[in-house]
Amino acid sequence: MARVYIKHIGEHLGKQVVLKGWLYNKRSSGKLVFLQLRDGTGIIQCVVFKGDVKEEVFNLADSLTQESSIEITGIVKEDKRSPIGFEIGVSDVKLLHASKDYPISPKEHGTAFLMDNRHLWLRSSRQVAILKIRDEIIFSIREYFKNNDFTLVDSPILTPAACEGTSTLFETDYFGEKAFLSQSGQLYGEASAMALGKIYCFGPTFRAEKSKTRRHLTEFWMVEPEVAFNTLDDDMDLAEDFICYIVGKVLKNCQAELKTLERDISKLENIKKPFPRISYTEAIEILNKNGNPTEWGGDIGGDEETIISQQFDRPVMIHRYPAAIKAFYMKRDPKDPRLALAVDVIGPEGYGEIIGGSEREEDYDTLVTRIKEQGLPPEAFDWYLDLRKYGSVPHSGFGMGIERMVSWVCGLHHVRETIPFPRLMDRLKP
Repeated sequence: MARVYIKHIGEHLGKQVVLKGWLYNKRSSGKLVFLQLRDGTGIIQCVVFKGDVKEEVFNLADSLTQESSIEITGIVKEDKRSPIGFEIGVSDVKLLHASKDYPISPKEHGTAFLMDNRHLWLRSSRQVAILKIRDEIIFSIREYFKNNDFTLVDSPILTPAACEGTSTLFETDYFGEKAFLSQSGQLYGEASAMALGKIYCFGPTFRAEKSKTRRHLTEFWMVEPEVAFNTLDDDMDLAEDFICYIVGKVLKNCQAELKTLERDISKLENIKKPFPRISYTEAIEILNKNGNPTEWGGDIGGDEETIISQQFDRPVMIHRYPAAIKAFYMKRDPKDPRLALAVDVIGPEGYGEIIGGSEREEDYDTLVTRIKEQGLPPEAFDWYLDLRKYGSVPHSGFGMGIERMVSWVCGLHHVRETIPFPRLMDRLKP
């Protein structure tokens, strides 16, 4: 008899099936034992009635411990009280491996304990729901770009120079040379866009930020589209459409997971175009009107992002930041050279920046000047500067941190739950 996954159990109503998985929970009631079986695709109740099975099978079922791996044989029955609409009338139980003293019991545990046992915490229904939504977000990202004629181009993880400033680099030895873990695939993405027109890179990125906020990881995944001939306005249009597509796919395909997380989906259902677009100057005015003293020229941090996001019911785009606080590769505004043609997309509900992007500087001499102003070695960017020598064109792109996106869509308090094994300043294991 072939094994069946819980996700497809409805296709086998009235038939005998074999399920394999782990004991999620158990309760006994006289002649009945109720086994909650999980197999990664779902959880189903398996009812063991003493009169239907051999005595040793009933005794085995009654003695099973949390997270033991088991094989269940039984008939699929309709059960309208069940969250999935079905249960199993058990005819046989086999113990594959007994779990003894499983450390994560149904009671409450502290965060430090759960993080130390992250490899086991992943098995909880909440964590499974988060990872399923993460999977849907990543799939929808790739689907969106495929549907819109983008080509995936993988950027290197080991790089010879900084992209986002030297203060957050992880340095390593590369056969006697200094190398750094990638902060972003953007510079390589620009080169790829000059070959393929519309590209995206997608992979792990690393920032050695000495930060212990709920929004930061030292290792995270970032998707970065880059489009030749696109302006800042084009970039904002792309970011807006991209976010709406992703949220729409999660709402369509992850209703059960959102329910497990008790997510208020009305907040997500409101994510529709157009998004409000405000200048940096207008953002400072909003902050000042709400009692925040940030002056023009100052950076907009997490607290400021929260204040601004509270004024809107969907993501807000802040554009045209002071050039002095933005990266060297961002093009200056021809109408006001104090400003960079940059945009940050701030998530609603206080989730902070979920996208950061810009139109890139396409002029060779201007870019050399910017690199020197930042105190960066021009020779490290020889290849990057070549892009401005051979058929340079206006182009733009952005980066989206997957963990920030997952955190917002799932309604999570801390980004540590958004990735299977988070890397934080004070955590390198498990």
